[in-house]
Amino acid sequence: MADYPLIADHGLIGDLQTAALVTTEGTVDWWCAPRFDSPSVFGALLDAERGGHLKTRPTAEAFTSKQLYLPDTAVLVTRFLTAGGVGEVVDFMPVAAGDTASDRHRLVRLVRCVRGEITFAIHIAPRFDYGREPHKTHATDDGVVFEGARNALTVRLIREPDDEHLGRSWVDDNGDVRGELRLAAGQVRGLALETGARQVRELRVAEALRLFDDTVDFWSGWLAGCTYDGRWREMVHRSAITLKLMTYAPTGALVAAPTAALPEQLGGERNWDYRYTWVRDASFSVYSLLSLGFTDEAAGLARWLRDRVHEQNEKDSSGPLRLMYRVDGSSDLIEETLPHWSGYRGSAPVRIGNGAAGQLQLDIYGEALDSLYVGHRHGLIPGHQGWLAIRDLLDWVAGNWSQPDEGIWETRGGRQNFTYGRLMCWVALDRGLRMATEHGRPAPLENWRRERDAIYDEIMQRGWSPGRKAFRQHYETDVLDSSLLRMPTVGFITPTDPMWTSTLRAMEDELVTDSLVYRYDPGASPDGLRGDEGTFSLCTFQYVTALAGAGELDKARLTFEKMLTYGNHLGLFSEEIGLTGEQLGNFPQAFTHLALIDAAVALNQRLDEARPGRRRHTTVSAVRGR
Repeated sequence: MADYPLIADHGLIGDLQTAALVTTEGTVDWWCAPRFDSPSVFGALLDAERGGHLKTRPTAEAFTSKQLYLPDTAVLVTRFLTAGGVGEVVDFMPVAAGDTASDRHRLVRLVRCVRGEITFAIHIAPRFDYGREPHKTHATDDGVVFEGARNALTVRLIREPDDEHLGRSWVDDNGDVRGELRLAAGQVRGLALETGARQVRELRVAEALRLFDDTVDFWSGWLAGCTYDGRWREMVHRSAITLKLMTYAPTGALVAAPTAALPEQLGGERNWDYRYTWVRDASFSVYSLLSLGFTDEAAGLARWLRDRVHEQNEKDSSGPLRLMYRVDGSSDLIEETLPHWSGYRGSAPVRIGNGAAGQLQLDIYGEALDSLYVGHRHGLIPGHQGWLAIRDLLDWVAGNWSQPDEGIWETRGGRQNFTYGRLMCWVALDRGLRMATEHGRPAPLENWRRERDAIYDEIMQRGWSPGRKAFRQHYETDVLDSSLLRMPTVGFITPTDPMWTSTLRAMEDELVTDSLVYRYDPGASPDGLRGDEGTFSLCTFQYVTALAGAGELDKARLTFEKMLTYGNHLGLFSEEIGLTGEQLGNFPQAFTHLALIDAAVALNQRLDEARPGRRRHTTVSAVRGR
C-alpha cells in the first residue's frame, strides 16, 4: 500500500472560500477549488497514487521536519532540519477582499533557507475533478499552466531575475512538473499556485513577501477581536481561527470539515463527505462565536440560517428545513462513490455528496431556533418577514414533533422515536415562545405552549428508562446516547436534578473511557452500518461542559486537559479518537472545535465563580476517569 501520512499529521490553510491540507513533510495532499465543496485539484489524501499533490522537501536522504503556525495566524510553517542546513516551507492563502465568490484562488508557498545550504525537490501533480479530468501541461520561463477541459491551474515562480543558477525543472511523462531548488542561507524563493487562471507571469520575491505580510496582518487583526482571556486562551484562539478557515465568506456558511471520506474506522465503510453546511453545526456556531465576541461571524451565520428558514419547503419529506446545504445554500448533495480511488489507507468506498441530506432529523429545528434566539438576545432581531418564516417553521414543529426521525448521528438504520429529537423540538417551541412574548410578535402561543409541555411530559415518561435510571436514546431501547449531554445546557433539566445526575453516572459507566466519550454503543443499537468507530470528540467536550454545570470542577478540568493531549501538534482535532489515540474521521472538524470553545468558556467561568480559597485537588475517582 502507498504511504499515507496520519490524519493528524496535517495543518490547514485557507482563504475563506476554500482550504488545503499540508502534511508535516510539506505535501499539499488535499485542495478543492474554487469552493470547499468543489472537485479536488490535489487529492492524494484519498489516493496517494492517483489523487495528485504538491510536494516540496529536501533532497537529503535524512531530514527531520517540524510544523507550526505563525502565532495568531493561519500561516503554516514546515521546517526541515538536514545535515547541510535548515530550511522552511511557508504556506498561506491570501484572503480575497470583500465577500464575492471567485474562481481564482491562490496558494503561496515560500521556500527559504535559514542556515547553511539546502536543496529542495519539487513535484507538482494536479489531478482535476477527483482525478477524472485529464489535462495538458504548458511550461514557460515564468511558470507552468496545467490546463484541463473545465479547470486550470497556473504555477508562478517566485524568484529574482538572475536565478538561473538556483535549480532546474522539467515536465515528466505524466505531465507533472518536477524540479530542484538550491538555496543558501537567507535566500527566499517559491511558488504561487492559482486556480481559474490560464496565463502565467513571473512573481518577484518582494511581491510575494507583501502577500505574506498582508495575510499575517489579516489574521492577527481578526483574532484581536476575540474577547476570551481565560485559562485556555491559546487553544481557544486556534479553534477560533480554524472555524474561520472553514467559513465561506460570500454566504457566511460554515462547513462541517474541509475534507471528504476520511474514515471513522480504518478499512471501514463509514467514510462521509463533510464539505457542506449542516443546520446543526451552523446553529452551534452562532452561540460559540458570540461567546468569543465575534459578532460579525455570528451575524453571518444567523443570516444564513434565516435564509434557509425563508426557503422552507412544505413538500419536502425531510421537513421544511434540509439537514444540510452546499455553501451557496443549494441542496443538490447527491451521494456517489469514486471507484477509481482506493481511499485513505484502503478505506473504501470514497464518497462525495451526502445521502443523509434527505433525512428527517427533528433536532435541527431546536438548534436553529436556539441560535436565532441567542442572536435575538444579542440584537440580531428578525424583521417582519423573518418572523413570519419562523412562525411557519414553529407551526410545522408543533404539528410534527411526534413522528419518528433518523436521529442526530445520521445512522442508516431507520427512523425511531429519538429522545434527542424530541428534546430539541421542545427547545424550538420554547425559544419561539420567548421571542414572541419578549417582542409582542403575533403567534399561536397557546398551541405552541401546549405542544411544548406535551413534549416535556412525554420525554419524562417515555424517554426515561426506570431500569437504567437514565434518559435513553429512543423510546424502544435502553441504550444510552451522549447527545443527551445537552439536556441541562438547553435548560430542559437542571444540572443537579437527581434524574440528570443519575443519567450522567450511567453514561460514565457505559460511554466514557479514560475521559473520552462514545456517541452510543453501535453493538447495542444497530445503526445500519458495518464496523465500529472511535470516541466522538464533540461528545467529550460536551461531557466537560456537563460536568462543569453539575459542579464537578475537578473532574471537568482533568477531562478537558486530558482531551487536549489528543489534539495534533497544531492543536487541531478531527471527528473521532481511535483505540490507540489516533485521530479518525474528517479533519479538522468544526463540531469538535465548537465544543472545545464552549467547554473552555463554561469551565473557565465556573472556576472563576468558585469561592475564593477553595482547595484545589485531584480526586482519586477523577484519576480513574470516573
